[in-house]
Amino acid sequence: MSQATLAIRRISGHAGPAPGAGVERAEQVCKLVDTTTCIGCKACEVACLEWNGYAFSQTTFNNSYQTMPTTSWNYWNLIKFNEHEREDGALMLLMRKDQCMHCAEPGCLAACPADGAIVQYTNGIVDFQQQNCIGCGYCVSGCPFDIPKFNSNTKKMFKCTLCSDRVSEGLEPACIKSCPTGCLHFGTKDDMTFLAEKRAQQLRENFGMEKAGVYDPQGVGGTGVIYVLHDVSNPEAYGGLPKDPYIPWVVQFWKGPAKWIGNLAMLGGIIGVTLHYLRFGPKQVNGWKHKEGGKP
Repeated sequence: MSQATLAIRRISGHAGPAPGAGVERAEQVCKLVDTTTCIGCKACEVACLEWNGYAFSQTTFNNSYQTMPTTSWNYWNLIKFNEHEREDGALMLLMRKDQCMHCAEPGCLAACPADGAIVQYTNGIVDFQQQNCIGCGYCVSGCPFDIPKFNSNTKKMFKCTLCSDRVSEGLEPACIKSCPTGCLHFGTKDDMTFLAEKRAQQLRENFGMEKAGVYDPQGVGGTGVIYVLHDVSNPEAYGGLPKDPYIPWVVQFWKGPAKWIGNLAMLGGIIGVTLHYLRFGPKQVNGWKHKEGGKP
């Protein structure tokens, strides 16, 4: 193991392989989650913990099969269980794998003020580099999916890396490997989109699910994690999946126009001070005369 990898682990507090080390693959990758075949076995949750070297946390029970109320800094992958009443009055249990969506236009990256703390590889994976993280939490305000989580001990932010260390070696993410029903698929974005659309068409034509479709929101430029949903018109029913996610306008303004306005204002101030100096010389305080030795 290299000294650089060991240093990353010490700084980040990450017990498993250093996230993102050596990622060079240029082809855009994508994870497909078919919610219609998920059985809620939670094998993906276990695989995520084991591969990334995190211990099992104390679970909570809130009249649900769900392991945790939400993801956390050391729990990146969570199956959400949601009771949904259909139009005919019957109850339906909707299960969705919740993790980082790896947006094509990441709000977390747009909001982050620390250079190199959040990176987006050429294959589309959005990764956190904890050695550069300053723990400000601005990435939370930029993420429409409420994904980044703060570790109060290390003062760093964490989230799913889409197993970038495995992907860089030509392997699929650990959660994909563990799924027993074929609910999870991994490949190029084009291939996964084709497969998802084909599955949605099958649901509409053969199973009477007229509203079945693919969730790949364009408000964030599309995502590296896409879903096949029974009812794509109501993604909120699947554990609060936003219907039209987008980067908050405050983040866009701050990292766009406001940044340029601030730079121009600073440049204008420097030019003004320089011109004043050239025109009037150094400013002297009234009533003081500078003598030799610098004393009045």
